[in-house]
Amino acid sequence: MCGIVAYIGSKVARPILLEGLKRLEYRGYDSAGIAIIQNGHLSVQKKIGRVANLEAAIEGKPGFDGSLGLCHTRWATHGGVTDFNAHPHTDDRHGIALVHNGIIENYSALKTYLQERGHTFNSQTDTEVLAMLIGELYEGDLEKAVQGALREVTGAYAIAVICEKEPDVLVCARKGSPLLVGIGSENEYVVASDGAAIIAHTARAIHLDDYNVVKITREGFRTTDIHNTALSPKVQQLELELEQIELGGFQHFMLKEIFEQPKSVRACLGGRMDMREGRVVLGGLAAFAKDLTKAKRVILTAQGTALHAAMIGRYMLEDLAKITCTTEYASEFRYRNPVIEENTIVVAVSQSGETADTLAALHEAKERGALALGVVNVVGSSIARETDAGVYLRVGPEIGVASTKAFIGQVTVLSLISMHIARKRFMSADQCLDMMREMEAIPAKIERILEQSQRIKRITEKYVERENWLFLGRGYNYPTALEGALKLKEISYIHAEGMPAAEMKHGPIALINEGLPAVFIANKGRQYEKVMSNIQEVRSRGGHVIAVATEGDTEINKHAQDVMYIPEVCEPLSPMLAVVPLQLMAYYAAVARGHDVDKPRNLAKSVTVE
Repeated sequence: MCGIVAYIGSKVARPILLEGLKRLEYRGYDSAGIAIIQNGHLSVQKKIGRVANLEAAIEGKPGFDGSLGLCHTRWATHGGVTDFNAHPHTDDRHGIALVHNGIIENYSALKTYLQERGHTFNSQTDTEVLAMLIGELYEGDLEKAVQGALREVTGAYAIAVICEKEPDVLVCARKGSPLLVGIGSENEYVVASDGAAIIAHTARAIHLDDYNVVKITREGFRTTDIHNTALSPKVQQLELELEQIELGGFQHFMLKEIFEQPKSVRACLGGRMDMREGRVVLGGLAAFAKDLTKAKRVILTAQGTALHAAMIGRYMLEDLAKITCTTEYASEFRYRNPVIEENTIVVAVSQSGETADTLAALHEAKERGALALGVVNVVGSSIARETDAGVYLRVGPEIGVASTKAFIGQVTVLSLISMHIARKRFMSADQCLDMMREMEAIPAKIERILEQSQRIKRITEKYVERENWLFLGRGYNYPTALEGALKLKEISYIHAEGMPAAEMKHGPIALINEGLPAVFIANKGRQYEKVMSNIQEVRSRGGHVIAVATEGDTEINKHAQDVMYIPEVCEPLSPMLAVVPLQLMAYYAAVARGHDVDKPRNLAKSVTVE
């Protein structure tokens, strides 16, 4: 959730740390802080607000020109947004500084113990407890003190630690939160919670596993577990390019990523559809072909936008593959004593592959004997490593906090998985080929929608002052309505509610008053006439209807105040088109209301704590 960057090498650390922190600011931006050791002295600066505030605070300030340091951008969990609660946190005896992503669950008991040992605390955070614990155990060996402290804590952590008594040592560790060690040239190392902060310096990195501890000096590094058992991690090549994380002429990353969706779908489909044989080819699932064919039940588990994609996947698996399927909030799944029967497949859906709730649900499913599959974007992420098999999205890094191209990628992959299983069970080669041709045409159809962006902007600006909106859809596009409402809430701070169009009559219709914007997904499909009837119910009560309709539908103009058109497409794939105008509406609403689109308040990109 928070952003961590650390550096040790021959260069001045400060510009490298600040550059990396700016690239990770989307992971948390309540506050930021930096700690650098120069000439054997530890200097620390912390500031609430954005990284720019921190940068200004240390400009020209002595003590921040050393070649060993760490920094952090915070998304608050324990303790309010204050300078004291910002990271890095320090101990009170040895000049130890620590940055942390995660939650120390037993911090209260540890804090009581440390207070009894005479330690004085300055913040409300669980992280300061960990810094003090390392200080309590420190006897001249930072690596040993970190290992000892981590044997005492429960919870999740990605940490980087330095000590002014060991000015040539950086110690890092992880459990449950991502952390990478980038291996540069000239005996330098960049550690970060995301490859975006590393790629400008090196593409070679180690993904730390749970309970890994790494001690880094300018001469090299060694990796152990928390019991000091030596490990041999694999150095991997980051599948990331610098231009992918630059704005490239767009005002915001969210807009860039909306416009990247045609390219993202093409990349996601590449090499996965055999048009000659009429079948879907998913190499990541090849070893489990029989398990997929014999599956009696599929559980799709996720959070937020990924859950909405999973809901569309559920419709498709039931419709095409004729498999009983359910969707589950990952945060509730493992606390319900879920029933996992024989031949059950659990699919974890997550852009980052680090979503804590989804990862915990995956662990629970595996514990109960389910085949665990992953649909993730980030190569080498925790979910990708812990599933039995999976399919990568291949949509490229997503920087905007409000997910757009990852949603399209998730729906694309779930469509491919559904077709893959359906072909093995009931679907003929010709039926599969027809569906694949429809899939192949999706990128060009999204491009046609994007050509209407200025028109969508004008429609949005008519309603942007309204504080309550409804989003309504049926069938495959009920989850699309949920996603449209979520996007509007996330970045424009407008209250929006998504629901099945038919559910409106069962209570929510009381919300409709004169001028209330009601966004209907009213594309041509099996339930078109039903949706038109629902539109009339809103119109008769004074609501203003904004419709997402199929090109060529002139009838809709008689019933809606405003219409956004999408190309004709088969119904199972319609969410991939219908969601695009809703993404643009949310974006333009946020811009019109003067909000920071890429850094919405209270949100972080990857939720790596429960």
